[in-house]
Amino acid sequence: MDPVIVVGAGPVGLALALALARQEVPCVVLDEGPGKDEPRPARTVMLCEDTAALVERLTGVPLARVGLRPAAWRSVRRKQVVHEIIYDDARPAPLHIAQHVLTGALRAALARERLVEVAVDSRLDSLEQEPSGVTAHTRGPGGTWWRGSYLVGCDGPRSTVRKLQDIRFPGRTAVERHAVAALRTEFPWDGETLLHRMPPWRTTGPSAGEISARPLPEGVWRLDWLLPPGKELVTPEMLLTRVRETLAGWNHGETPPYELLDTGVHTVHHRLARRWRADRVFLAGDAAHLLGSLGTHGLDEGLRDVDNLAWKLALAWHHGPHEALLDSYQTERRAIVSGRLRAADQVLPLLRGGGGLRSYVPGAARGHDALLTDGHLGRGALGAPGTYADSPLAPGRLEGEVPVGTPPGAAVTDVRVTAEDGTFVRLRDRLGRGALLVVLVAPGTGVWERRHWMSAGIMPRLAAAVSALPHPAELLVAEGYPGAAAHTVLLVRPDGHLVTALGGVRPADLYAAAEAVVGGPTQTGAKAKTEAGAATG
Repeated sequence: MDPVIVVGAGPVGLALALALARQEVPCVVLDEGPGKDEPRPARTVMLCEDTAALVERLTGVPLARVGLRPAAWRSVRRKQVVHEIIYDDARPAPLHIAQHVLTGALRAALARERLVEVAVDSRLDSLEQEPSGVTAHTRGPGGTWWRGSYLVGCDGPRSTVRKLQDIRFPGRTAVERHAVAALRTEFPWDGETLLHRMPPWRTTGPSAGEISARPLPEGVWRLDWLLPPGKELVTPEMLLTRVRETLAGWNHGETPPYELLDTGVHTVHHRLARRWRADRVFLAGDAAHLLGSLGTHGLDEGLRDVDNLAWKLALAWHHGPHEALLDSYQTERRAIVSGRLRAADQVLPLLRGGGGLRSYVPGAARGHDALLTDGHLGRGALGAPGTYADSPLAPGRLEGEVPVGTPPGAAVTDVRVTAEDGTFVRLRDRLGRGALLVVLVAPGTGVWERRHWMSAGIMPRLAAAVSALPHPAELLVAEGYPGAAAHTVLLVRPDGHLVTALGGVRPADLYAAAEAVVGGPTQTGAKAKTEAGAATG
């Protein structure tokens, strides 16, 4: 079967190619650039816990070595600390990393993949679809025709794929603008992220509003200044003035020594593609959506697109088209991003509109700071990872379903589990392999060798039920899971979202849930149902 064509070699396109290769799907990445990224210290990204874990899983690189997790978060209004969060294991910090470092790690991992071909200096200029696949043409020194089974446009805001498929991209332009600088210096605080609203040295005009400082490795900091609405030209002189007055303001009037490494202007747009799928063509990342105001992290959503789409494309590539499963990518992901954009559009007038409700509601300013904090920290409606509770892949009400600490459709908690070979691993480490995960909660098993409990109690019956499922599944055992009683059985999607929790071994319910989550009956469904029935008896 023909490979999957991935158009675009940014973080989303590179991550998708890796995710597909991990599931034995060959890919061609069409990179319009030279195959390497220019170092831009001021172009950085923030990754929440789930997306940082995804990148680490794909690259094998502990990102803490090349990025930085701040020790704390502080939100200051004028001279008063409004919010302060100290990060720990129970509350992990977002990871701050230069984008060229992130793409470098992804490119290095791709270079080791036998199933991925990266075609540099290859700009897409046409594509054609037919029932059996996609044909794409690139121009450049090696311009040629490429044949693929599917094609995914990860080619950014000006996506050629989206335009060739005549998919509309409505929304708002220049929702926010920020002047950005990366510099090496020392601040009175070390390794902490600061969001400073209404700093006392900028007391007039709409540009008095907001400054953020985020640490990077080796004493480097990224500073962002929220710019007033309009098209004011950001000159080098203006940026230098901002740098000096900010450093002086944070250092009691004295400007410390600093080395300016890079500058830029970051413009935030809010847009959402009407469709994310057109037959065998899909959109992901900035080609499908643009967001990022109020501190929210746009790349997070692009990487979540990857996590959602990769296992579905892999299943279709290996086992034939599963239209309901492929359609669910747009249904699930577009709903979450649309909700994120609606939340931001509702909050923006309150936070950026001058007086507004702040003039009438006591304590409103503190509440607004809390909303802004949510966006920066990946919490609440502005930033928390979405859930697929209303997914078309949800199995519906099952007789044996029981509540646990994770609602159906939400990402599972990362707990220690015992794998089938008897080793202890993290649950998150087993994701992204294309298999469903079946997790038995069995307190006490951690102190026994696997050979003692695999043939005891309910394990043989559960193992038989798992082997009869309509899609490959891995059986794992956990000593505990939040909110789960002993002998609870969790069914988890390959992207780490909970399908259902069952009270005990219920082969029929487990089969029905597994069948629903892969988009309905498969060609081998009748045989598997017979085997599931035998396991029930």
